[in-house]
Amino acid sequence: MSWKNRGVESNSRNVMSTKLSFLLCIACFCAGMLFTDRMWAVPETKGISRSTRSEDEKLKLAVGGCDPRMDKAKESKEFSGEVPKTHHTIQSLDKAISDLEMELAAARVVQDSILTGSPVSDDMGVVKSTKRRKYLMVIGINTAFSSRKRRDSVRATWMQQGDKLKKLEDEKGIIMRFVIGHSATPGGILDRAIEAEEKKHGDFLRLDHVEGYLELSTKTKTYFATAVALWDADFYVKVDDDVHVNIATLGATLAGLRSKSRVYIGCMKSGPVLAQKGVRYHEPEYWKFGEEGNKYFRHATGQLYAISKDLATYISINRHVLHKYANEDVSLGSWFIGLDVEHIDDRRLCCGTPPDCEWKAQAGNICVASFDWSCSGICRSSDRIKEVHRRCGEGENALWSAVF
Repeated sequence: MSWKNRGVESNSRNVMSTKLSFLLCIACFCAGMLFTDRMWAVPETKGISRSTRSEDEKLKLAVGGCDPRMDKAKESKEFSGEVPKTHHTIQSLDKAISDLEMELAAARVVQDSILTGSPVSDDMGVVKSTKRRKYLMVIGINTAFSSRKRRDSVRATWMQQGDKLKKLEDEKGIIMRFVIGHSATPGGILDRAIEAEEKKHGDFLRLDHVEGYLELSTKTKTYFATAVALWDADFYVKVDDDVHVNIATLGATLAGLRSKSRVYIGCMKSGPVLAQKGVRYHEPEYWKFGEEGNKYFRHATGQLYAISKDLATYISINRHVLHKYANEDVSLGSWFIGLDVEHIDDRRLCCGTPPDCEWKAQAGNICVASFDWSCSGICRSSDRIKEVHRRCGEGENALWSAVF
């Protein structure tokens, strides 16, 4: 073969080798790309997905933790849980303070009586033994030396007697006593008559007080100071001896107010301040109430009202500086002016005599107390109170079946 032919053949082979090499490179490149996509694209996608989900969860937690609404809800829940605890603590402190004040008041009453040499009720000797017993209420029935018939009519109707009076104290936590002081001549015929009556019935609370119509405000202060020293009760009641009272209804009414610390309950009124001399209920200090023709502040009518223990203790502690007006019910109302006291106006404490109280009883709204406004009590009460009791009384079973 000639040299020329060999050169042509050699060139042809070189061209073929170059083409094959180029094709082989392309094939390897394609195979590599395919392999790389399979090995890295899918795992990278899965990794990104897992990372994204993880980050989303972290983000949700972070956002949830920073959500002000959730924080406020949590804080509100925690705060609402703390409020009852704080309120309970405050109530406990108030009760402890009231108990200490009551003991102080009791000590002061006894001390004053010893220092002045004034007569002390026989019940004063049992302060230590009775002060720990908790009663629902103490009912003081305001009476006078000349009211023997009224007292007997009350004993024959709504006031328990003998063993039942003691049973009422033990089982129901209700103390009832006729409240009276002493005459201007201690040991005289009037005092001896009361002592004989006390010996027979055992239902008096004797006060260190000289009786007199113009001294009713002083008597009221002395009654509350003495009662709070003798008995630890939730409420202290004052009622006149010519008023009819349903004890079970009164007890249920007051028991519903036990959670309130400073309560003044009665039939609230605001009558005119009478400046004219010689008229009934004349107010010598009328000028303190402003211009002539003004009215008194709201206060409970004097026939029947009740105050809570804290207020009775307040009167006892401050009785030497509490001002007295001409009318006892006005004086009591004035002592609470400026104090954080809840006035409760309950018209069941001032129903009229039959048919008023009878109609209300038939309608299921039994009255607490009944009297005639025209007489500031039941007119001719010693004769009429039995009829009022028959027609408007709640019945004896109501008292003994009541749960306070």
